[in-house]
Amino acid sequence: GVTSEDVPTATQLGCQESTFDERSAFPFTGGESSALARLKSYAWETDAVAKYKETRNGLIGHEYSTKFSSWLAHGCISPRQIYWEIKNYESQRVANQFTYWVIFELLWRDYFRFVGMKYGNKLFFEGGIFGKQIPWKRDENLFKAWKEGRTGVPFVDANMRELAATGFMSNRGRQNVASFLTKDLKLDWRMGAEWFESMPIDHDVCSNYGNWLYSAGIGNDPREDRKFNMIKQGLDYDAEGDYVRLWVPELKGIQGGQVHTVWTVGKGILEKSWSFPWRDVPHANSASSGMGEAFWKNGRSQSEVWKRSTSH
Repeated sequence: GVTSEDVPTATQLGCQESTFDERSAFPFTGGESSALARLKSYAWETDAVAKYKETRNGLIGHEYSTKFSSWLAHGCISPRQIYWEIKNYESQRVANQFTYWVIFELLWRDYFRFVGMKYGNKLFFEGGIFGKQIPWKRDENLFKAWKEGRTGVPFVDANMRELAATGFMSNRGRQNVASFLTKDLKLDWRMGAEWFESMPIDHDVCSNYGNWLYSAGIGNDPREDRKFNMIKQGLDYDAEGDYVRLWVPELKGIQGGQVHTVWTVGKGILEKSWSFPWRDVPHANSASSGMGEAFWKNGRSQSEVWKRSTSH
């Protein structure tokens, strides 16, 4: 067999060793042993599997969500192994809606594979699997701001920066940044899908493209106009703003949930807190979403901004 000593290091292969960001929601280590250790910990040592649905929308820390995705994507563990371990847990400890929900997420994974098998290359077409005609934009400045976490929308920027620094983003974050790119910036969904091919360490072709089609309204979701409200989502899932301040340190001077509604902060405080030139952020001056102007001008009420999106 091959031992760990037989595997060359990144340096020996002429590559730069990856650096660990201490803010990471989970420090992934490759291999079957690590995958099985996580499964054991998540189920038997912490009983986190029995609370999955309550914690899956978390943003900070190691214990929210299962974090199985990277090992699944690289074949370090199989969905069947996870399934049977959960069934074993249910028979010995507790079976509830939360343990079921982990299995349900595995079914979603299978579902997107069946979608890929059925529609083939249509998975990558501009109009999606049903050939819908949507006038997508390909504005490179807006796309650059999005992928670098410089849109001027704190919740979006925090998620994109976490992805760039760690190769990981929560499920809640992925839904929001995809909605923002396709429904607010109105950029070609494939730009986002391609970026998510290269950045997440858990990239899986069918899951990635299936979810992007879903978010863009050209996949299996019949709600074509389904759109997330970035402000409400931030306040719902990062009520005190800790996640935003963790990844957007320029805003550390803004306390509590007000970090999500920075236009309500006095301009003097904002200019001291945000080191990059927010007035020049493409989204802030863009008419594409209808939210940018409200974000950066005092006098616009929070409710007025929310009216521009559905209440997701």
